[in-house]
Amino acid sequence: MPGDGALRGRTALVTGGAGGIGAAAARELAGLGAEVIVADCDAAGAAAVAREVGGDSWAVDLGDADQLTDGAAERMLGRVDILVNNAGLQHVAPIEEFGREQFRTMLAVMLEAPFLLVRAALPGMYERGFGRVVNISSVHGMRASAYKSAYVAAKHGLEGLSKVTAIEGAAHGVTSNCVNPGYVRTPLVERQIAQQAALHGIPESEVLERVMLAESAVKRLVEPAEVASLVAWLASDSAAMVTGSSYAMDGGWTAH
Repeated sequence: MPGDGALRGRTALVTGGAGGIGAAAARELAGLGAEVIVADCDAAGAAAVAREVGGDSWAVDLGDADQLTDGAAERMLGRVDILVNNAGLQHVAPIEEFGREQFRTMLAVMLEAPFLLVRAALPGMYERGFGRVVNISSVHGMRASAYKSAYVAAKHGLEGLSKVTAIEGAAHGVTSNCVNPGYVRTPLVERQIAQQAALHGIPESEVLERVMLAESAVKRLVEPAEVASLVAWLASDSAAMVTGSSYAMDGGWTAH
């Protein structure tokens, strides 16, 4: 793992930073000396995490492209050395019942927004000769599950965006990688339990064992801090030769 102060002098932006994986990543990066900007649509939550880590907050709706492309946003992104594309949302439904606007919103937040943030951050990274793009993908960036058409589509798209960023950024000292956790102990996962129970026709008490951990060899949820530790390593100088890769943290799901 990177040593104390390994990221001193770097500026990091973490989307979805008000809770879950994002908050854990913000704490980990700040603990290594980075100045952290916590971005989230939950303005109060983002501000609270920013106060905790001694950073700044950015109240932003990642589904609104105009908020990502105005002058103030682009100036802020121009000073970002480490971009962690973490924000996400979930909706579970069969394709024939999946709402058109719901599908569009999920792709806007989890694919279009990372593209716009990367596009705005790259010129500054290129100028400084250093950049780290860490995309929080998912095991669903590598595998598919029923009832998650938008989420799986977005994460597969994010994998492709990450690889193109890696290829284009390599000559400029910029790396781009994906972190692919299984089910993480976050509110996003907890909110799925009732939907999953209804769709699979099982009690809510059985969702964790029979659905979420069914493919995992290690029968527990991933902890946010575990994901954050991998994010921190990918952001460090130690990972300078690691790019265009996807790191499964799925308890053996993709080993099948």
